[in-house]
Amino acid sequence: MVVYGMQLPVQSQSTIYAEPWEAAAGPADLVEIARTADRAGFDYLACCDHVAIPRRLAGPMSTVWYDPVATLSFLAAATARVRLLSHVAVVGLRHPLVTAKAYATLDHLSGGRLVLGVGAGHVREEFEAVGADFDGRGGVLDETIDALKAALGSEEYPEFAGERFSFKELGQRPRPAQERVPVWVGGSSPAAVRRAAVKGDGWLPQGDPRDRLPAQIARLHRLREEAGVTDPITVGAIVEPLYVGKAGWDVGRRTLTGEPEALATSLRAYGEMGVHQIQVRFRSRSRTELTDQMAAFAAEVAPHL
Repeated sequence: MVVYGMQLPVQSQSTIYAEPWEAAAGPADLVEIARTADRAGFDYLACCDHVAIPRRLAGPMSTVWYDPVATLSFLAAATARVRLLSHVAVVGLRHPLVTAKAYATLDHLSGGRLVLGVGAGHVREEFEAVGADFDGRGGVLDETIDALKAALGSEEYPEFAGERFSFKELGQRPRPAQERVPVWVGGSSPAAVRRAAVKGDGWLPQGDPRDRLPAQIARLHRLREEAGVTDPITVGAIVEPLYVGKAGWDVGRRTLTGEPEALATSLRAYGEMGVHQIQVRFRSRSRTELTDQMAAFAAEVAPHL
């Protein structure tokens, strides 16, 4: 069975996907949406990561990007079971011990609900502002994943020795509630797929259309096998925008809309490709319409996945 999660609205407001109502929304809306997801069986809620947006990109990207640790911690207190995903944390912007301290605390406070999604990042000025290596960010990310696996393990005094980072005899508590925090690697470039295959517990593709996914998934499994990694990997997909039922307004030509059975039939194709979790997004004109869509999806579409 394919499980379903969603990127939170409001917390990131790129013009590519944000709905007009989100501009005036805030904490109360996020809490209600998170509680709806918790009740409706969503596997996870996700939050993006940007430290600062340069003026040249502020038009399409906006400057609204909530901090993922603060946001997910806030919502952890309002929910009981839904998992909390950073999609994705640009971990190359911070030392691994700084990242580990924040996310270990989040996992501890949430009772073990963290999924740490990581990615390389793409905004040069953001890296330069904090003194991070933009051109070498792929290698930094590879090493940071290894360092984070050590720092988020069970040891109070984790040890790691790499080319860029090393630490030992430095204790960090609280420890994560989970014995092993899942690390999902984001991105669809050849390097990102390789990284997910070799180092990830999951893969978060970034917008691969349906016709490209099967080849990408096959490459992921081939690279993982060649690397001798035998642990299972959670394969994800970001699906087309959704609207359950008859919209009565222009939801866009790419949106999957219609009766629940038809939507389920379309979405089951992802499972047939080898996808384990789908990230869904609903078209909406208000918070209430969004939470109604979430509830309708969970009650009428999800049981057929």
